[in-house]
Parts: sequence; C-alpha cells; structure tokens
Amino acid sequence: MSRLSLWCGAPIGRAAAVLASLACVASPATAQDSVPQPGGVRLTLRYDPGNRPSLVIVPGAGLDSVRAILKRDLDFSDRFETIIQPEAETVSAGPAGPLNYALYKNFGAAFALELVQTAGQTTMRLHDITGGRVLNTMDTRFADAADPALRMQVHRASDEVVRWVTGTPGVAATRIAFVTGGRIMLMDFDGAAITALTPAGQTALSPAWSPTSDRIAYTRLGEGKGPVLIQRLAGGAPLVVPGSESALNITPMFSPDGQFLAYAQAGEQGTNIQVANVRDMCCVQRLTTGRFADNLSPTYAPDGQRIAFVSTRAGPPQIYVMEANGTNAELLVPFDYGVTGSSNAPEWSPDGVSLAFHREVSGGPQIFVLDVAGRRLKQLSSSGRNEDPTWAPDGRHIAFVSDRTGQRQIWVIDIETGRVRAITTGGAARLPAWSRRLP
Repeated sequence: MSRLSLWCGAPIGRAAAVLASLACVASPATAQDSVPQPGGVRLTLRYDPGNRPSLVIVPGAGLDSVRAILKRDLDFSDRFETIIQPEAETVSAGPAGPLNYALYKNFGAAFALELVQTAGQTTMRLHDITGGRVLNTMDTRFADAADPALRMQVHRASDEVVRWVTGTPGVAATRIAFVTGGRIMLMDFDGAAITALTPAGQTALSPAWSPTSDRIAYTRLGEGKGPVLIQRLAGGAPLVVPGSESALNITPMFSPDGQFLAYAQAGEQGTNIQVANVRDMCCVQRLTTGRFADNLSPTYAPDGQRIAFVSTRAGPPQIYVMEANGTNAELLVPFDYGVTGSSNAPEWSPDGVSLAFHREVSGGPQIFVLDVAGRRLKQLSSSGRNEDPTWAPDGRHIAFVSDRTGQRQIWVIDIETGRVRAITTGGAARLPAWSRRLP
C-alpha cells in the first residue's frame, strides 16, 4: 500500500521537481462466535470488543519457541491481556487430562491456551476458565526451532486462536514492506525476520502488495526515470508495468481483484494517474488530465469502484475521490483552511468505511482517519512527525512512520485502544505497506 508525500520541505511541481524531491526519501457491536467442541457439541462464546480478556499460555515441556511467539502474537493482537504464569505453577494436562480451572481462575485468567506435544504432533486447546470447558482444539506439526518456517506457522496458529475468541482472525500471518537505504525490505508484522526484496545498488520506492500477497509493485529509480516493476515473492525477474517504461512513475497500487495497477506518471506539464491491465500486461489508460497539477497516490476502495488520490489542482495537496474510470472527481477530505495544511498518503481501510492519511498540523504531518460516509475526521497522532499510514487486514491496526524517538521508525497503533508500539529500531524507515493475510 504505497504512497509518496507531495511535500518534503517544498511542494512537488514538474517532473524535475519530483525527482529532486525524491532525494529526501534516499464503538463496535458485540460479536458472537459459535465454536466447535470436541465430540460435535457446539458452544457459543460471547466476546465484547470493548474489553481485553486475560489469557495465560500454559507452560509445559518443550515448545519454548512456539510459546514465546504465541505470547508475543496474542499480545500484539490487542485482543487479550496476557498473563505470565510462574513455572512452579505449571499444571500438566496430558493428551486428555483436564486443567485445574480453579487455579487459573485465581490467576485472573479468562482463557488458557494449552499446548500438548505427542509423537511430534502438537494439540492446541483453548480453555474457557470461567465456564470450565474447552472452547476449541487444533492439531498441527510445528517445524523445528531452527527452521525459519516456524515463525509463520506459529503466526497462523495465533491468528486462529484470535478467531476462536473474536470471530475474526488476527494479523500475525502478515508481512510489512518498507523502504530503508533505497531498498525494499520485508518483515513480519512484529518487526522480526527482516529480509531484502530488492538488491543493493538500486534505488526503490513505493512498495505495494498485490491482493494475494504474492507480488509487490514498486518504483525503481535510475537515469532520470523510474519504471514500475512487479516482483513475485517466489522469485524470478521483475516485470515492467506497461506504460511506465519511460519518465518517472511513482505510487503504484493494485486494484482489489489484482487485475489493474494504478500509478502516477510525472511529465513536464504535471503528474497524472494512469492504470494498466497487469493481468494481461497491456492496455494503459490515463485517469486524470489536470494540466500543471500533480495527481498521485491512488488507492482503490475495497469494492474497486472508486479511487482516492492526492491532487494539487486547487492549490496545496488534498485528497480527492473519483470513479475507477477517472470520472466524477471531487474533494473527499474536508480541508480546514488556515488550520491544517497539505494532506497526503491516503489508504482505504479493508472494509471501505475509513480512509487513513497524514496531514500537516502546526508544521508537521500527523495521522488522521476519515469516516468516509460522515466525512468526520479523527486525529490519531500528535508526538513528532507521523506519516505514511497503512492498514492491517483487520481494519483495526495502522502502521506508520514516526520520528518521535529521534529516528524514523515504523510504529503500529491499535485504533480501538490507542496502544502504540514501535516495530523497527535504528535506520531510517519509510513508506510501509501492510500485506493482506499470507496464503
């Protein structure tokens, strides 16, 4: 979910100015989930999104790495208060034995997650402590602790635990792309397992995930131009997006069905959004025609019918919306003249209800969320410079870049509780893009 600010100390104008600017880059309803009980009995669990029930991960022999990742994932889901249980209080259940529910109730736990290993297979059981019952079970085989595949296996397991309780899976089995040192990097949702997508010696910008999270589109800068490339995570040479072979092309974004890629192309008379059919690698169409204005940072609504984007057609950069074919453009985000400044980096929420972006407030960018239907704004940040928001697939978490510690790091905010945490340290991170759930 890539985007690029129009402002980096000065507004972007013509193509040369765009290239110059790039130098500064180097109350929700209660949910119910009916969950299966072993033996075919179905139990109904009521979950109140306004509360964070307490959960304890039952200690036991082995699986220390799995338990550690599970605890971190469930804590970062912001759905639970995790409890640390002293090892001396371990209650071993065995393959069929019951837990001591009274003991865990004394710990203040609402849920207990138990892992039992038998002949290489692990059984995960989630217990309702108050009800004294097993809510759900899952059998799996985890990789060895030294196997890099273990983390994603555990991430998927933790997402399933969140689904058992809330009815909606967590977001641990996702990745975040970002730019640092001119390279696009990938990391797990918790900031671990960082790998490079693009090679050293090239300058890449604006990563954008495909809806299936198996490809990333990005801009590769060089020799006064910047084509948009699509790289498969499985490997192979990147593909050049039609229409982007020449000039400077930035801020790509896939359509929800993955068939089209919208991006901005800079020319001497302005910057315009165009769209290419990347399923058939053909058929480029220009969507905006504003002369001597900059139009960029397209983001598709989840239904694919509308595109929000940034434009300078009326002066400072503001966020507009148009039909997916480029018609009926109008101002989308209300603008407080004299109070706030330019708006940039829009991204539609997964449910289409909200739009996240950053806006200049008192000389620095801050993260905002717009309720699209009511056109109501909510400011999420205030400390330091905060920009480039990107939604998690749960529509509850937003990753963004902040310099509140003196370095440009990627942070995550839970928009329901306001909890904020850093997931990168050191370096100078930019332009995060959160994937959908990985296949």
